Amino acid sequence: MKNILSIGHNELRLFMKSRTALLWLFVLPLAFVALMARFSFGDGRSSNRFPPVLIENADTGFLGNVFIDTLSAQGLWRIDPEKDTKNKPIRTIRVPADFTTRVLARQPSNVELVPVPGSEDAQGDALVIEARLVRALVALNSHLLETSRQGTQWPPDEQALRTALTRPALVALDSKFAGRDPVPSGVGFSLPGNLVYFLTMNLLIFGAATVAATRRSGVLRRLLTLPVRRGELIAGQLYGLWLLGAVQIAFLLLIGKLVFHLNLGANTPGVVLVLLVYAWVAAAIGILIGSLLDSHDRIVGVCVLASILMAALGGCWFPMELVPDVLRTAGHCVPTAWALDALHRLISFGGSLGDVLRPLSVLAAFGAAATAAASRWFRV
Repeated sequence: MKNILSIGHNELRLFMKSRTALLWLFVLPLAFVALMARFSFGDGRSSNRFPPVLIENADTGFLGNVFIDTLSAQGLWRIDPEKDTKNKPIRTIRVPADFTTRVLARQPSNVELVPVPGSEDAQGDALVIEARLVRALVALNSHLLETSRQGTQWPPDEQALRTALTRPALVALDSKFAGRDPVPSGVGFSLPGNLVYFLTMNLLIFGAATVAATRRSGVLRRLLTLPVRRGELIAGQLYGLWLLGAVQIAFLLLIGKLVFHLNLGANTPGVVLVLLVYAWVAAAIGILIGSLLDSHDRIVGVCVLASILMAALGGCWFPMELVPDVLRTAGHCVPTAWALDALHRLISFGGSLGDVLRPLSVLAAFGAAATAAASRWFRV
């Protein structure tokens, strides 16, 4: 085990010293994630959007605060521009200064919905805000009517109104996609897809090129003159590539959380497990290619072609839900499709680890087969 760890850690150290490796591990995947999230499939919240809104409450009475709480209950994302500088509001809701006075006097009061400069492209989010504003106004009027019908002295005080607000609703609406899952979109699609694609390409190229180069230079033969068994040498190479994949996984998931606000929630352990298993699969395939080929140019060509083909068939660049059944079946002949099935189930569809046991098992089978083949044809 000590030999395996030493070989793997040394391989990772050599990889991280290469500027080209850093470019392909961190810079390019990040650029692709941002580009595809912005221009390809929306913002990733199409199934349950929470557009940011700024609320300006000029009312000094209690009804203004109650109305703001009602807005929050309807799913509006209230932001503070002084504390939240990363998110820009789509619309501004203005509560007038005489809101409480006019409502309690049974006079109409106008709540304004004002566009924010620069939000012209967010018409879909604007409609969501408008709909939830109307629902909040209807809810507030309903609770005012409810308190008056129950014999409470008019005008109602704040306590009576808040009691009505906290009372369970007699009718609830449960909305969800009928018959199928929503199509993954935004960063929820682009980050898993590009992470799987670049894991595939990097581990195939770096793994195959390293094995072939160390064999040509005689390093592998010299290592076997030391107290290192052939199996330990293969396992060490595999472990080093797996560590390289783990570094890329950790970086992109962290950036996805902090920069792109990808919400993994309780599914984070499942997402990490799927990606680590897939990194094993890609690393084993890379060692297999390096064991079969010698020429550097041929290795790079084969690895690039294989990774592009696996990415295209597996759905790294477009949702598999959009392709015909025959292409979906063909895509599941490669491990990328199974990895993305599991990732989308966890990230976009809210599944649990138990929901991805089947794709995880298939990925493990791919990894075991590729490892066995790489061990069989490994040359020094």
